[in-house]
Amino acid sequence: MDDIDSAIVRELQRDARQTNRELAGKLNIAPSTCLERVRALRARGVITGYRATVDLRALNRPVQALLTVRIRPMNREVIERFKAFLTSLPEVLNVYVVAGGDDFLVHVAVPDVEWLHALLMDRIFKRREVVDCRSSVIYQHVAGDVIEPLPPERS
Repeated sequence: MDDIDSAIVRELQRDARQTNRELAGKLNIAPSTCLERVRALRARGVITGYRATVDLRALNRPVQALLTVRIRPMNREVIERFKAFLTSLPEVLNVYVVAGGDDFLVHVAVPDVEWLHALLMDRIFKRREVVDCRSSVIYQHVAGDVIEPLPPERS
């Protein structure tokens, strides 16, 4: 990726709804060049999609939490089955399979703490493979709007 590709990715992360002409204007390149580069970035898998950012409160999901889950037995089939279970739950926003003391980190958003408690007691803890689950309520969530590429080597 060169500087123009990086600038395209940065600008599209800030506003993916801008027109090709607007994007080209911001970068001082021809619209045809801009379109070619965006298509090439998509073809290379750098740009994987476009999505809308939503307000969780507006969707009646103001309470967010991170769940750490340990499962047993630890094998590929159990991991895949549990991962599929988690991603089927409407409360789940993100699932991470992690190394260390825990096996999964799960980001959920629910209407209230009682809903979170019911999710844990009635859905998560009822699974035979779950041996431990801890929850941490998120007070504030701050995410970066733009992910910048890092240099290929450490300095």
